[in-house]
Amino acid sequence: MTYTLEKLAKNCHDELAKDPVVGRAAMCRHLEEALKDPAFVKANAGPDQTSPRHLLYEDPEFKFCILTHYYPAGKHVGPHDHGPTWAIYGQAEGTTTMTVWRVEEKDEAKNTGKASPVKTYDMTPGVTRFYDVGVVHSPRRDVETRVIRIEGINQDTFTRIDYEPVDNAVA
Repeated sequence: MTYTLEKLAKNCHDELAKDPVVGRAAMCRHLEEALKDPAFVKANAGPDQTSPRHLLYEDPEFKFCILTHYYPAGKHVGPHDHGPTWAIYGQAEGTTTMTVWRVEEKDEAKNTGKASPVKTYDMTPGVTRFYDVGVVHSPRRDVETRVIRIEGINQDTFTRIDYEPVDNAVA
């Protein structure tokens, strides 16, 4: 049976309704299950999806969003956080090399900071990762990549902090 966007949205909503903290881990599992379904990936992140950011669903009660992202080869984003919210990245196609950073300095008034790398790992199709509020990370995409992401709040509604790498060797 095909995993649908509607099923993913309902499962995520129901998990948050049960427990807004524990529900996030359960949302990762639901997204992993959806990413195992080729029909789901094709329908929501297939080759016709060429937008860098496309909103698929926004929950009217909890305000979480499900989006698809398309990145051409060579798309790298510097260290950043997700402001006042969390995010779940789900790798649909390609590979994202993700680095997690430690905050060294932060100036919220200027939306800037400095961070140093802590660890780097690859996200391959079917893999999900949860990034809590304040977790600084930077994705690197050397090949064409498609990601389905769940944001706790639509990130189009606020400004996030970008960080300057303290050690450019990993950035």
